[in-house]
Amino acid sequence: MNIVIFGGAGFVGLNIAAAALARGDSVTLFDRREPHAEAMAALRAGKGSLRLVAGDVRDSAAVKAAVRRGTDLVIMGAAITAGPEREAADAATILSINLVAQVAMLEAARDAGARRVINLSSAAAYGAEGERASILTEEMPADPLALYGITKFTSERVAARLGKLWGLDVVSARLSGVFGPFEHDTGVRDTLSPLYQVLTTLDRGGVALLPRPGLRDWTYATDIAEAVLALGGARTLARPIYNISTGRAFSVLDFGQALAKDMPGAICHLAGPGELPTIDLFGPVDRAPMSAAAIAADVGWRARFDMAAAIADLAVRRLFTPSGG
Repeated sequence: MNIVIFGGAGFVGLNIAAAALARGDSVTLFDRREPHAEAMAALRAGKGSLRLVAGDVRDSAAVKAAVRRGTDLVIMGAAITAGPEREAADAATILSINLVAQVAMLEAARDAGARRVINLSSAAAYGAEGERASILTEEMPADPLALYGITKFTSERVAARLGKLWGLDVVSARLSGVFGPFEHDTGVRDTLSPLYQVLTTLDRGGVALLPRPGLRDWTYATDIAEAVLALGGARTLARPIYNISTGRAFSVLDFGQALAKDMPGAICHLAGPGELPTIDLFGPVDRAPMSAAAIAADVGWRARFDMAAAIADLAVRRLFTPSGG
């Protein structure tokens, strides 16, 4: 396939690109910056062809120039995952990138005759519903609270509407809590995953203190990439929205303590009286896991990585050092 990924130098975009290139696809990465050195090495090792386009998704001319005739799949992944401080200080930028910029991406896909567009949405679109339900399905009402979730939910509706008006095949993928390869601080992700925080804290010899266990359907980035490509390659899709999740949960505490077993001197536990947590779980309660039944039934995709398999893969990739150094 010929694939264009907007926000391609971001965490999720890099994983999708690496998976696509590994199987021989042609990939265009559009972003304001080049991928970091570790990611570039992985991308260059793929069998496919890589094209890097520097640009801002708010520049409609640059966006449209990036999508050429013959493009099969356009992935809209550019977003700011903002925390409360950034929401309060710079709402206009968040809205312009997370929502308004997608219009030009959809126009570019339409004008180039792209076969499908995938809008990378988020479990954050469920919002408060995630605190009420025991498991989240695509048919449930969305009740987003923060600007990130609000823009993601709205992006689903905008993409679906414009897709219908313009004859575009558009699907939105709600991603669960993602962790794994290529996660790093880019400056546009205020909410680096708690698992990344634990891993880097322990690897630097620090103490990972958690405010609570942090139970969620944490999903490995490699699985996310494979699911997105499965949606992109499906002949037809029965739904406008698909959850991408393991469908099962484990805790940040279990992850950290499993890591610590192989890292002498590493410590991960719940913060006790008088101790301040060093790991941010981004909220006072845990979200319910998302059901992955729909994507399994319609596309045949199921997650490959449970917690133990993810830790083993991280070790193979040398993303932490067992010595703790």
